[in-house]
Amino acid sequence: MKAVVLTKHGLPSVLKISEVPTPQPSAQQVRVKVQAIGLNYAEVLSRKGLYRWAPKLPYILGMEAYGEIDAIGPDVEQRRVGEQVIVGAQYGSYAEAIVVPELQALPALDGYAPEENAAFAVNYLTAWVGLVKLARLQPSDRVLIQAAGGGVGTAAVQLAKGFGCTVYGTAGSETKIERLAQLNIDHAVNYRRFDFEPEIRALTQGRGVDVILETVGGEVYRKSLRLLAPFGRIVVLGFAGLDLQKWNPLSWWRTWRAMPRASLGRMAVKSYGVMASHLGYQLRDTARLLETWEELTSFVRQHHIRPVVGTVLPFADIAKAHALMESRQSYGKIVLKL
Repeated sequence: MKAVVLTKHGLPSVLKISEVPTPQPSAQQVRVKVQAIGLNYAEVLSRKGLYRWAPKLPYILGMEAYGEIDAIGPDVEQRRVGEQVIVGAQYGSYAEAIVVPELQALPALDGYAPEENAAFAVNYLTAWVGLVKLARLQPSDRVLIQAAGGGVGTAAVQLAKGFGCTVYGTAGSETKIERLAQLNIDHAVNYRRFDFEPEIRALTQGRGVDVILETVGGEVYRKSLRLLAPFGRIVVLGFAGLDLQKWNPLSWWRTWRAMPRASLGRMAVKSYGVMASHLGYQLRDTARLLETWEELTSFVRQHHIRPVVGTVLPFADIAKAHALMESRQSYGKIVLKL
């Protein structure tokens, strides 16, 4: 089968499609014939060698995909051949087929196109865990979504609006601002044109916001902290501003300085919470994952939420897709079709 095997770290040009043996499922595994692949920023970091959750080289990149089960192990009980599923995994989805434990092959959502199913799991689970499980979102909350035009960002905007919250967001272009308006966001700020901190403070009449989803780090994180209202909650879901260059010691210092941090003293004075989540580690707790999945999918059906797919490219354009994601010019989810 065709797959993208990462053999060395580097620029998008290191991503090459090669022929590898088709995997066979073991006793409690299923094999999924992949139809569409969802890209995630963590995979850009993995390609660069900056992602701690990545396995050792060489390995097949990719954390999520949509497809059809075409083989099952003898002890599989809850999945069947021919079933349409969404796969979540640590690696392996940049391929024509992937093998996973049966409970990591989640039922696809009826009425979604293949691209939408491929765009759903990682972004919406990440946003749901941040907003609902950690921040304990309430309809009265004022919510700020950093990088609102990205995959997690657009998912978070939709979910927070579904709860009835007032939603603010930041994005880096007027095109993204216009597209966010189509998601009924209440206020969106172009951070390349305006300093979002005074803009959000003015929009909230000095009260700040109750919940922030933060995925950038550095100065964005520090400004976000200053915008938190008393009893507010900030949830760190990523570090897209990471600029570590292994052979540049100065970049080590810049990265250390930009890492999000929490001060118990400041938290006590202002009464706010700092939280963080990494979706990958939740794959270990299957019962919790399935419970969260049921809550999320029930909510999106009830509120008629559909993933925002911004770009669809053929599998052969994997390097182009990574370059687009790294450029921060993409909107919504980037999906590869096989």
